Amino acid sequence: MAVIDSISLASKFRGCLVGCLLGDCLGAPYEGDYGISKSVLQKYFEKLEGPYFKSPVKQYTDDAAMTKCLAESLIAQEKFDALDIAKRFVKEYFNNPRHGYGQQVVDIFHKLRAQKFEDPFGPAKEQFDGSGSYGNGGAMRVSPLALFCYSNYEELVNLVRRSAELTHTHKQGYDGTILQAIAVHQSLHLDPKETLDVHNFSTQLIQKMSQIEKDCEGLGLDDPYPYQTQLKKMQVLLDKKEDTHDAEVEKTLGTSVAALYSVPTAIFCFLRACTPIPEIDTDNPFRRTVQYAISLGGDTDTIASMAGAIAGAYYGYGIVSENLQKHCEATEQFIEYADKLYKITASK
Repeated sequence: MAVIDSISLASKFRGCLVGCLLGDCLGAPYEGDYGISKSVLQKYFEKLEGPYFKSPVKQYTDDAAMTKCLAESLIAQEKFDALDIAKRFVKEYFNNPRHGYGQQVVDIFHKLRAQKFEDPFGPAKEQFDGSGSYGNGGAMRVSPLALFCYSNYEELVNLVRRSAELTHTHKQGYDGTILQAIAVHQSLHLDPKETLDVHNFSTQLIQKMSQIEKDCEGLGLDDPYPYQTQLKKMQVLLDKKEDTHDAEVEKTLGTSVAALYSVPTAIFCFLRACTPIPEIDTDNPFRRTVQYAISLGGDTDTIASMAGAIAGAYYGYGIVSENLQKHCEATEQFIEYADKLYKITASK
């Protein structure tokens, strides 16, 4: 098992899953808001990081709930088992339905339960008159698979698509899940003590997506390579010498529940937060990533969760504030998942 020069891989595993959880918990109170004041968010984070501030534990949403199910399945089975994952999704939902699940995925869970899991992929194929969902629900939960497949990129791409297709069978839905997994995977393999070349990071993503994003289904789409297009737009924003206004980011990349208009946004938040951002007063780039992602508004919990997972995979667990962690539900549980996944991955 390879070890990053300046930081242990086990720390990166922890950082990834804890980052996913914290982005979800901290972003959830702002979901659906637009034009979120950076000064308000600054005070919010400062209070949470203060040593004496006490508040009710911030609960996770469906993002972390489904991430938890995927991690638990990989740990228990030590392989990708679609049927086991589907059963865990359904059990988790019916035991704890108040985690903000979307109605479309709830419909899938009811159908899976009614048909006794005869075909775990069947109900998702029926969504939206057979076209499938292009939402970000596959991408938001994919981090455990990026960890599980740390040493095997080809396996990663194959299993990530299958994991997404349990709920999202539209090409933009599963391709967005693959993109998020690749971003986490790239971050795991980089040394945070070395200056990150953000242009090279995004160029690698574009090159990898060019092998995945093909109009192989003969759909005759106006743009058969939408994620490459979005990533190139992201590069333009990153290369600008002057600061990019939030409204321009939202207009160019999006902040919606669609994977195409949220996964590249999450990646942008991570890359942009490598350096200081006006009105975000912190020297901690992990916190800056999550805080910036929330400030853009829209699907704040999911975008912050995806950005947090990428940032945590890059910087490692040591950079994540203990005070932020103590305000979030299930932090210790997610640390345990990360450690168990590392143990499994290290033994391969």
